[in-house]
Amino acid sequence: MSRILITTDYLRPGDEVDQYLRKQGHTTVHSPMVGRRDPAQLVAVLDGMDAALVANESLTADVLSQASRLRAVVRTGVGYDSIDVAAAARLGITVSNLPGINANAVAEYTIGLLLAAARRLVQSAAGVAAGGWPREDGHELRGSTLGLIGYGAAARAVVPLARAFGMRVLCTTAVPEGRRNDPAVRFVDLPELLAASDHVSVHTALTERTRGLLDAAAFRQMKKTAILVNTARGAVVDEQALADAVRTGEIAGAALDVVSEEPLAADSPLRDIEGIVVYSHMAGQTTEARASAGLEGAAEVLAALAGRPRFAVNAHLLPNATAVGDPT
Repeated sequence: MSRILITTDYLRPGDEVDQYLRKQGHTTVHSPMVGRRDPAQLVAVLDGMDAALVANESLTADVLSQASRLRAVVRTGVGYDSIDVAAAARLGITVSNLPGINANAVAEYTIGLLLAAARRLVQSAAGVAAGGWPREDGHELRGSTLGLIGYGAAARAVVPLARAFGMRVLCTTAVPEGRRNDPAVRFVDLPELLAASDHVSVHTALTERTRGLLDAAAFRQMKKTAILVNTARGAVVDEQALADAVRTGEIAGAALDVVSEEPLAADSPLRDIEGIVVYSHMAGQTTEARASAGLEGAAEVLAALAGRPRFAVNAHLLPNATAVGDPT
């Protein structure tokens, strides 16, 4: 039977996922990802593995080419920009994600960031901890406009929550018009969304098209009172441009669950900017979402090893694959 590497840090020996895979006759090897691994470490842990259930490791063409037995990689999440899917396909390796697996968790967290930013909750708590008693006014969400960049599962789950708060919802997306069937959303192009939104929330995948999408020119189009929220991928935002925009008052602030380098680098331009709050990539990390991701990921590993992946994101390069990841 197969040897399966598990690097997602919340999956542990003896847990439900481990027992499920072992009962199917497979051998599991746990090597939790904590921080960044260098390529040599990745090559070492992948040696002799038939499949891998992974977090955000950088699986480059060079790393994958040295994993001679590897046939399937499954991300315990939605984003897969850390994996060279084209190189994987050339090597006969199926790459899968788990579309929509943590959509509810991300949607609730997004609303939490909107509330925290609008009511200055982090700043208030920090002020009290420092011995003060801050009393600055915040803003209500009701009556404001939320602009969603992307229309994947998480963005779609945000819509009813935002509407429950009385927000208007705009969205810009590459999803075909035939799949934009939500009457609670007005679909617009990016410039209109940036100009009209009080809050801009990023939910798009990281691609060459979206890398650096929110740059200095984009921030100039936004309201001076606007707040940026990002629970997608850090590199969608030009971080130096964002820091400059908040520092100079071009926009009011940002709540970022993701950054381009994680953990946040000591020399990041996002540090020590009043109005920018950086969180530790926790949007999808709930007990419920983790349980679902672990079991669904394990099921996808077995399906991929059997030649029947359900969510292969390199399906267009692997003719036998049967499904693709959720679009944004």
